[in-house]
Amino acid sequence: MEKYYLSVLQNIPGMTSTILAKLLDNFKSGAAIWQASEKELAHTNLLTENKLESFLQFRRDNSSYPETLPDICHKQHIKLVSQEDEEYPTLLKETFEPPHILFYRGHLDNTQPSIAMVGSRKISPYGRAVSERFSSGLASLGITIVSGAAYGVDTESHKGALSVGGITEAILGCGVDVAYPRSNIKLLEEITERGAVISEYLPGTQPTKYTFPARNRIIAGMCSGTLVVEAAQRSGALITADYALKENRDVFAIPGGIFTQGSIGCNKLIQQGAKLVLDIGDIISEYGDFIKNKTLSAKNDNMEKKFALSEEERRIYSLLTPDRPLSVDEIIYNLHGGDPASVAFLLLQLEIRGIIKSNEAHLYVSK
Repeated sequence: MEKYYLSVLQNIPGMTSTILAKLLDNFKSGAAIWQASEKELAHTNLLTENKLESFLQFRRDNSSYPETLPDICHKQHIKLVSQEDEEYPTLLKETFEPPHILFYRGHLDNTQPSIAMVGSRKISPYGRAVSERFSSGLASLGITIVSGAAYGVDTESHKGALSVGGITEAILGCGVDVAYPRSNIKLLEEITERGAVISEYLPGTQPTKYTFPARNRIIAGMCSGTLVVEAAQRSGALITADYALKENRDVFAIPGGIFTQGSIGCNKLIQQGAKLVLDIGDIISEYGDFIKNKTLSAKNDNMEKKFALSEEERRIYSLLTPDRPLSVDEIIYNLHGGDPASVAFLLLQLEIRGIIKSNEAHLYVSK
């Protein structure tokens, strides 16, 4: 029951993760906080007069909710995870205000590295193509794609990951049982089969203009880096990028035309120091060994081997044998030319998927 009490407490207006943590230090459990008298709560000096009144009013309006919540969750296949659980997102736990409890439908996977993909709801054909290319490419390497299931870039990013059998997670600004937008109800169901739909909000919570910015901190907090695909000057995606920067996470941005309104935000991010990204190799290069090690140990690494090789990958693989190691230069020579960065990236892809391997001298052989 403790998780259910904490989940209700964190949804009281004005309650923050920091205040709730301090209340837990005082009362030792969520149930004790919920049942504390007005005098006991006031005595902690942790709640302002307004916040104390919000607490008391919320409790009066929802007095039996913690006891009925387990049944609500059970009927809707909603699970809860706390910061004390292994399944709780590791990187999110390191942020300034991580939720004490997350509701989710599907399966949480902490074994894979994660990249957030965010951007405009009013997506252009360019943004759609970029979203699909990057999400499918990163997901095929075993990277979890995290986004917000909104129109536009979010939707295309989730779809791209699913198209290659990858894992994707949707962070909602509403309850996990609320499909928003309604047109994405089928997509959200597909996400629960290959990943998870996640929220800090109680079941039945409807989205508001305040819940979306709050959920953006979770999107950024769960990931090593955030890729902004397409964003106008005042796009909500820039809020996610700002959260990522505050947590010392990487921010990547796709450049666009200087006269294109939907690219102004991305271009400004690049101007301010975000890494300009032209292909997924620009992201992989930041996490090479980390992604390789995490992916090779992931539970679904066998799934990655099933992907069909591209023409370029087949050409490289045909040159390799188990007993005659080749360097990158030798591979390029036998290919009769090729861009060294592109060849190195393709070799990394093949190695991550367990199709080839390299030694300490960076010589490659087939498995």
